[in-house]
Amino acid sequence: MFDPIEKLKEYVRHPSVSADPQFKQGMVGAQEFVSGLLKEIGLAVEVVPTGLHPVILGKREGDPKWPHVIIYGHYDVQPPDPIALWQTPPFEPTIKGERMYGRGTADNKGPLMVHFAAVARLLAKHPDLPLRITFVVEGEEEIGSKNFKTFLLANKEKLRGDFVYLSDTGIPSPEQIVITVGLRGMLAFEVEFSGPKSDLHSGLHGGVLMNPLQALAELCASLHTPDGRVNIPGFYDAVVEPELWERAELKKLGLQEKPYAEFLGIKEFHTPPGYTPFEAIRFLPTLEFNGISGGYQGEGTKTVIPAKASVKITCRLVPNQTPENVKDLVFKAIQARCPKGVTLVIKEQHHATPYIAIPPDRSNTPKDQSPILARGFRAVDEAITEVWGRPPLYLREGGSVGLIADLKQVLGIDAVMMGLFLPEDNLHAPNESFHLGVMKKGIEASEKMLTKLAKG
Repeated sequence: MFDPIEKLKEYVRHPSVSADPQFKQGMVGAQEFVSGLLKEIGLAVEVVPTGLHPVILGKREGDPKWPHVIIYGHYDVQPPDPIALWQTPPFEPTIKGERMYGRGTADNKGPLMVHFAAVARLLAKHPDLPLRITFVVEGEEEIGSKNFKTFLLANKEKLRGDFVYLSDTGIPSPEQIVITVGLRGMLAFEVEFSGPKSDLHSGLHGGVLMNPLQALAELCASLHTPDGRVNIPGFYDAVVEPELWERAELKKLGLQEKPYAEFLGIKEFHTPPGYTPFEAIRFLPTLEFNGISGGYQGEGTKTVIPAKASVKITCRLVPNQTPENVKDLVFKAIQARCPKGVTLVIKEQHHATPYIAIPPDRSNTPKDQSPILARGFRAVDEAITEVWGRPPLYLREGGSVGLIADLKQVLGIDAVMMGLFLPEDNLHAPNESFHLGVMKKGIEASEKMLTKLAKG
């Protein structure tokens, strides 16, 4: 019998951190686990090499007239650092109450297990179900899906589906499911400032040269206005105001600012004028500083002027912006504002294109939307309503899943994204966990959704 909780425990025990070569064996273990699980379900499995970590395909073939759904997930996870803040070992799954704790439980091993279990149960009950299914499980999502587009281009004939179905997005509470209809894109880069040829004594040489840390601080301070807007000419030119139905859907959540501030641990919000915090994280682009380094970082004092300083920056982008256009604007502004006396180098990292899909029955539903995509949206809506006792909400999300735009560009297919992780699941942070009640209902809803899709 397919026990999803025990399977998830086994899955989480593989420390599949794609960003760190020290976890190579964990990546291999997770890949082999997923391949074995797909074979156990009864699918034909192919492990496709890439420039780094392979992509796993699990296919259920059938009549070409049957609907074909692509189910996406990823087997890599974020690094567990800082280890000292974990209350349980990050790669030893631990159940407390309704939660399973461990790195990757919510992002994305738990949600992906929902769909593994749903398909296993579905095919056991209905071995002749008229539905083609292809699982696509990659190992580089947490490092920007570096090789995924190349994989898609090389394998697009194998992946001719009707839409992609996934759960790598969030929900506000265990009682309210959200179908994510938009994702912000991302542009990630690092700016390095170089000054003297080596660190200098700040007493003997201070006051005669531009300190790379000061240059960094001055430049960073110039990139925002006091009201929170990004201070780069043209940055907002492509931004389109959200539709009225989007604002109305968001209001249905009944979110309150005070509890949100308490959850974040802040005293006040810092959002651009005209937007609530809940609108800002979904509808507006950003420029954020993710890390600053330079000079002495240890205990006590070391009186030096550092030879180098750097800052890691990400821009979150909204539909109609592109990483290429925003990169041109941002990089030119940074280069123009570099203080004299230091040398600046910009190191590009990964990027992702924004994505949005309008569900059926909205005022501006595209006339060219495929009937099978509309059928997929209605199937998941009905399934969620039956299982949770209330319909899902259709909202954009502030995060990025860059491969979704790649799927659209290369394969021409859209996505149905059923959110399953919660704010308190601590994605990318210590003590990550997954709500087992959501998992149980998610399996039931996913099974119903695929059944409805097959039966039309």
